[in-house]
Amino acid sequence: MSIALGEIAVRFGCELRGDPDTRVDHIAPLESAGPGAISYLANPRLTPLLASTRASAVVLDPRSADGSAVAALLDRNPHATFARIAALLYPSPVPHPGIHPSAIVDCSASVDPSAEIGPYSVIGAGARIGARCLVGATCLVGRNARIGADGRLVSRVTIEHDVMIGERVLIHPGVVIGADGFGLARDSDGWIKVPQVGSVRIGDDVEIGANTTIDRGAMDDTVISSGVKLDNQIQIGHNVFVGEHTAIAGCTGVAGSTRIGARCMIGGHVGFAGHIQICDDVVITGKSAVPHSIKQPGIYSGVVGLEPVRTWHRIVARMKLGVRREQRLRKDDTE
Repeated sequence: MSIALGEIAVRFGCELRGDPDTRVDHIAPLESAGPGAISYLANPRLTPLLASTRASAVVLDPRSADGSAVAALLDRNPHATFARIAALLYPSPVPHPGIHPSAIVDCSASVDPSAEIGPYSVIGAGARIGARCLVGATCLVGRNARIGADGRLVSRVTIEHDVMIGERVLIHPGVVIGADGFGLARDSDGWIKVPQVGSVRIGDDVEIGANTTIDRGAMDDTVISSGVKLDNQIQIGHNVFVGEHTAIAGCTGVAGSTRIGARCMIGGHVGFAGHIQICDDVVITGKSAVPHSIKQPGIYSGVVGLEPVRTWHRIVARMKLGVRREQRLRKDDTE
């Protein structure tokens, strides 16, 4: 599809500098864009590219407008506005109502007539699929699970029994929601499995990246609140709570019963200890370890940067010497 810049400006409340009848039909980076493309500039370091871009239009902060050689849509948050324009140019697939002949739908399940159930998918007993949902190929929706309106399970998604998913939730391939949490009791002869009798509750407008896993609760539910965005390959343990509009980057692991507040931003490869609480509006940088609760909003980091191996060995040796020195001082104080 193509759309005129004037229509975009009105729809998203932008200031337009350029011909309102100019049309765009795709997005592209500043450096490789051509006619019909719309791009954006959010990083001031890329400002020199504005003078040479061949895009039909760019989305800019008003402070960068004078550097643009092409039509400009001005907004104080150009990245967010560009995302809305991109969604307009690249709409999500529309479900084709119906159930594929190879799908298996239990006679007690409820599938809205406007929903699409793809090839080889299985819908269990008592499950409910909401209006305009798209359940892609080889998905499993377990017994008594619920998928709210306009949900999209891309493909190969597993939703286990009794899981509740809100509206407009996008779930990418390989996701598993509702597998047993890692509940084990130590005994003299080994480990005893603790039954995981809770479930998982997912709010509205959540996105869950490929191969992410969200465990069911041990006794109460694991909760992912509305507006949360989860990247690929994240592990969410049993009874975790994630507050509204928090974003978590890939390969992060959240141990059981941790509570993460609203509007937090968690970098990639962060590890959370269990049974801790993170307050609202916390930013944690990538590869950090979070062993204890965080009670004040702010930016936190807990990682030692990469060093040549010999330097790293010296750092470790000095750390150990410091610990031993502190232990000796404590021993002297007690004698």
